Amino acid sequence: MNESLKKDLIAGFSVFLLALPLCLGIAIASGCPPIAGIFTAIIGGMLGSLCGSSSVTIKGPAAGMVVIVLGAVQELGQGDLFLGYKLMLAVGVVAALCQITIALMRKAVIAEMMPPSVIHGMLAAIGIIILSKQAYVLAGITPSATKPLQLLYQLPGALSHFQPIILGIGLFAFAITLFWPRIKAAALIPSSFVILATVIPLSLYFALPEQAPQFLIHLPTNFFEGIQFPDFSQILTATSLKYIVLFTLVGSIESLLTVCAVDSLRSDMRPSDLDQDLRAIGIANLASACIGGLPMISEIVRSKANIDYGATSPKANFFHGLCMLLAVVFFPTVINLIPLSALAALLIFVGCRLASPKEFIHAYHVGRDQLLIFLTTLIVTLETDLLIGVASGICLKLLLLLLRGNSLLSLLFPLFTVEKKEDHIRLFIDGPLTFLSYLKFKKMVKDLAKEHKRIVISLHAVTYLDHTVVKKMEMIKQTYKDVEITIDDNQQLAYLYNHPLSARQIVSTLLSKPKNR
Repeated sequence: MNESLKKDLIAGFSVFLLALPLCLGIAIASGCPPIAGIFTAIIGGMLGSLCGSSSVTIKGPAAGMVVIVLGAVQELGQGDLFLGYKLMLAVGVVAALCQITIALMRKAVIAEMMPPSVIHGMLAAIGIIILSKQAYVLAGITPSATKPLQLLYQLPGALSHFQPIILGIGLFAFAITLFWPRIKAAALIPSSFVILATVIPLSLYFALPEQAPQFLIHLPTNFFEGIQFPDFSQILTATSLKYIVLFTLVGSIESLLTVCAVDSLRSDMRPSDLDQDLRAIGIANLASACIGGLPMISEIVRSKANIDYGATSPKANFFHGLCMLLAVVFFPTVINLIPLSALAALLIFVGCRLASPKEFIHAYHVGRDQLLIFLTTLIVTLETDLLIGVASGICLKLLLLLLRGNSLLSLLFPLFTVEKKEDHIRLFIDGPLTFLSYLKFKKMVKDLAKEHKRIVISLHAVTYLDHTVVKKMEMIKQTYKDVEITIDDNQQLAYLYNHPLSARQIVSTLLSKPKNR
């Protein structure tokens, strides 16, 4: 066995140990059978890696999609979760076809224009929703409320009805998740494996299979019995169409952002082809939805672990999927001994990271405008749904741009001019450079980089530079490592807030200037 294959095999097996309980927990939290999460990981690993996905990302179900999938199951099923599950699969099929279409049209980069504060607000809302629901599972309680804020409000009173053994196992699993990674000597052993190795014996010790089976996983002992097919009877309803948009939009954005993040961690590899990766995700999602799986993305936690374990190619993702298949075929009775509260502990940990106070603090430091966009997206999402929350964040972002003296026409169509010099080519931008024109800006840089080895981007005529573009400027320079890209800054652009990633505006248009940088 060559060294590269050996590294991928070890990485794939290690990620499998991390992913198994997460896939089960995500499926259950999504209102779907636990086997659905396993199907997703199997197909994401084995098929996704064969369809040209990015080098070391891991494909599978993600906590960030839990809220959307659960919403689809509940709204489509109208109280019948199994019917809602099958109707959700039909939504998944159409959304996968949409992802493939976007990839074939080479429009995957559209995800990059999303304002970062909107994305982080969306993810923080998802984290809070996961926390509000999984806290009840951790304690073995059935909640009476359904809305996230209601669930959180009622949680202190509901805890008086907790199941001692179930809560004890859940807290024990959460403690392992929290403290195990801090033990340097055990860094290569996933905390999820330690949880499985301890909670399964605890389940047997407390005789949960006989006395409290409702608090355990339930996988079919025959792998093929878990396969379910989509129900297209409601695919043209307004609810289905709403979730097709959400599955496509959120799934694609999360996945593509992960690919970009993983690329930044692996400077020794060529940047991934986003369209190719989205096509692989779409194909895998199509296969997954056709047999009962959940929507999948390139998942950041598992992908980062894959890198840490030494993965060198997509084979690691394939081995992760293969190990998942072998586990569910040969060891379903062992998996069925896992308490649901242990899985809830893993998801609560993920939720805490998504809604970390650091996200709020970072948004505040970048600028009060970014905090306002972040909080608007978060609160509207909690009160309504994810699509309306994201739309409200984008609308507020646009409104703030207009209130700062930018016209809609200039925001949509800043003037780009190319001037050829003897030893370089210069790209001039005249007008505001914001998230609305970022894709055109990036495409121009990409086209120029094909023909020239030295590019100067002149910001001298830029009147407004928003947070989205400021954050992505350095990323563009890193993407084209073979090209010398220089940013010719405009000294009249003043920072609106005291942070290097803050939006910047021409001095003459400011009512007041920041005290310092």
